[in-house]
Amino acid sequence: VQLQASGGGLVQPGGSLILSCTASGLILDYSAIGYFRQAPGKEREGVSCIGSVDGSTYYSDSVRGRFTISRDITKSAVYLQMDNLMPEDTAIYYCAVDYAACVVEHGNPVLKPDPTHWGQGTLVTVSS
Repeated sequence: VQLQASGGGLVQPGGSLILSCTASGLILDYSAIGYFRQAPGKEREGVSCIGSVDGSTYYSDSVRGRFTISRDITKSAVYLQMDNLMPEDTAIYYCAVDYAACVVEHGNPVLKPDPTHWGQGTLVTVSS
């Protein structure tokens, strides 16, 4: 299984970015896909997750209403549309995928069991 992540960059507060994660080597419509982020000096946290069966979506409180996760099964791709970005969104963003379920833990969506397939991480910097 390989994940190819892309789409990070530098954006001003209030701006938008879209992250993409393309998977190969597994059946995406049987997989849950999550986006996580890790800011400097902080622990990694779940940001959003899309479930395998019905494509249910989950968001952390900090991004709900600003971020949208979606998937394109035909392209084996998942996208995270990030709008109204704020400086506190600055972090390295990772996608993760596995034959798992989206679960909300302490307000953050994660995959359970823990995913074994991770993308390489992409840096998002929100700064004026």
